[in-house]
This record gives sequence, structure tokens and C-alpha cells, in this order.
Amino acid sequence: MSRRTVIAGWGYVGASGAGADAARAVFERGELPLTEVDRSGGYHRDVPAGRGSRHAALVPKDAFDGLIPPRKLRRMSPPSRFAVAATKQATAPWVEGGGDGESPEEPPPSTAVVSSTGFGPSSYTEELLRQIFLDQPTSASPFLFTEAVANAPAAQAALEMKATGPNITITQREVGPILAMGRARRLLGLGRVDRALVVAVDEVNPLLHAALDRFGALAGSRGGDEIARPFDRRRRGPVLAEGAAAVALESESEARRRGVKGPLWCLRAHVGGFDPSAPMTGWGRQPDAVAAAVRDELARQGVGLGEIDAVVCGAAGSVGGDRAEAEVLRALFPDAMPPVVAPKALDGEHGGALLAGAMWLLEGGRFRSPRGFGEADPDCGVVPFGDGALDPRRVLVGALAVGGAAAWMMLERIKD
Repeated sequence: MSRRTVIAGWGYVGASGAGADAARAVFERGELPLTEVDRSGGYHRDVPAGRGSRHAALVPKDAFDGLIPPRKLRRMSPPSRFAVAATKQATAPWVEGGGDGESPEEPPPSTAVVSSTGFGPSSYTEELLRQIFLDQPTSASPFLFTEAVANAPAAQAALEMKATGPNITITQREVGPILAMGRARRLLGLGRVDRALVVAVDEVNPLLHAALDRFGALAGSRGGDEIARPFDRRRRGPVLAEGAAAVALESESEARRRGVKGPLWCLRAHVGGFDPSAPMTGWGRQPDAVAAAVRDELARQGVGLGEIDAVVCGAAGSVGGDRAEAEVLRALFPDAMPPVVAPKALDGEHGGALLAGAMWLLEGGRFRSPRGFGEADPDCGVVPFGDGALDPRRVLVGALAVGGAAAWMMLERIKD
């Protein structure tokens, strides 16, 4: 029996809506609608004209139409809505393929949910703290509390699926989605579950946006336009975004049992790493050591970097973050670097963008050249791929996070 972990389906929710058409609008056509962030609650920033970030890529209210009934929507925080909508898309092959244990003779498959989030349900957390500190603790809404914790989206996704397996939430900022994929692969490989759902979800609220803007962390915060420009000499920060991507995973034998024919994408290898030179709020400074550790661990899992046909990276337009990503990539591929896809250039800075971009690549989707990219930063030496489609067999997906966390996974196309 094959225990190789394969992808059964995936789902997406972002500023262009939900589903494959929304993903196509972002990655293929470069249509990322930006919305002015509501700062009427007191998070104004008095700056000269032409300075300061004012916009973010926000999920439209109609993105859930046909996916979540209005009555359910009212009981969920925004991140939970994103997660459930993406989950319903990702798990559609399981529902359509049957085998969910609804008959007495067939026990339901054990399903794990592993989620990642950068900041959790920030709007509900803010409102709950307002009630506690500005009113009194006894006035705090129990409804808000249950949805203000970081693992609420994973819990709602599990309720939607009736999943009773392990339920885990990872909060490791930019590398969280890849760590979540690795944890799900381990659960499947150990035989603890039959299936696993990975969800990467992030929300934008005015307080979070205002704080990052004041720190000068966003495109436009220190002047100029609000365009991300990963690896470009003129980059000034990412465009903050919200949304979710969900990936349904199962063993290859389970997929074949459901009658799946033809090629499948396998999660063949996973590496978690750490750069101890990184300050708590900054980027690591030991790319060669990190690359060597990754190379050694991939080799131990039977993967050579010469086999990689394409790279999906977490570069989002951050001055220091993009440089760190590029330094590790150059150390990994000193002779010839494969095409590098930077999905956050097109979909904004949120964990779902990294996963959705990887899934879009696997499906043979086209990518538009990143908007505003004009001149490669010589300190990076990387030109993001765009204006075309790739047909890779092996894809390396990697990301670095402030504080030194790092993670990679290798996806491989397998045939019958």
C-alpha cells in the first residue's frame, strides 16, 4: 500500500473572490483589486501627501455566495469564513467521490485539519479586548471569545467536514503554510489519519494595517505607490492582503481507491529550518548555512536540487525579506537557478497566496509578470517568472520568516 501523500484538491478565497476563476484573475491576468482600509475607528496617520499606505487586498462580501449559507456566516469571524469557503472547494473531490462513511458498513475516514495563520482573527480579538478593557471583563462576549483564538478557523473547517482527527494550528508567519503541509504529511505517513486538510488563512483589519503602516513595513508607507515589486530595486514593502487557500491531502492508495486516474502531485519531501542569526523582528544573515542544511536534508529524503524544475518562493516586496530569500536561493542554486515564481507579487502578502500560487502552478496555470517589476535588484539577482506557463515535474516551494524560521517542500508529479 502506497503511503505517498498526494493532493486531492484545493480551494482559494482572495480579493478577486473564490474559486479557480478568482485565482485566474489574480495570477494570470494580474487583477488584484485594492480597497481603501477603513480607519474611521481612530487609526489615522497624519503624514504628508504621497506617503502612507491606505489600501489592502480585501475579500469581497459576495465571495461566499453559494459556499456558506448566510446563517452560518453570521456565526463566524472573517478568517473562519475564508477557511470554510476554501475548505468546501478543496474537499469537493472527496464529497463527489463518495466513501465518506455515511453507510453503516463504511466507517468515516479519519481526517486531520492543520491550519496556519499569521495574526489570527484580529478583528474579533480587537473587539473582545475593547469590551474587556473599555467596559468590564464580565461584559466580554462569549461568542467573540470562541472566534477570537487563532485555531478558530481550523475548528470551523473541521466542523464543516465532520473531521474528528487531530486539529492543529501553526503560527509561524510566512513559513506557516509550508510547516502545516509538512505536519499533515507526517500524520498521513504515520497512518494516524486517512486524510488531511491544510488551510492557510489571514485577515486584514484596520488596526493591523495601521500598525504595519506606521512601522513603514508596507508598500507606500514611506512614500511612492502601493505596488509590491518583489526582487525589484525599487521595492518598498508588500501589499497587505487577506484570504485563504486549502489543500486536501490523502495517501496515493486512497486516491487510487477512489478511482483517480492519471498523474497526481505528491508531497515528496519537507524540510523545516531555522537561522539563529536572525533577530526577533528581522531576517537571517546566514544563507549559506541555511542552504547547506536544506540541501543535506533533501538529499537524505532522496531529492537532489538538480531535479528541481521550478521554485515558488515567499518573496512579497519586503526590502530585507526579498534579499534574504534571494540569498538562500542563490546558495541553493549556485550554477543555474530554475524559474522563480513569486505569487505574493500578484496576490499580496497572506499565507494563502503562497499555497494558491503553488497549486496554480501545478495545474499548468499561467502567471502574469509582477506588476511594476522593472529592474532587478543586484543584491538579489532574481527575476520573478511571468507572462507564461510552466510544465514542471518537480517544484520546490520555500519561504523564510522574520525571526529565522524557514521551511521548504518538494512537490513531484507522479503517474499511474
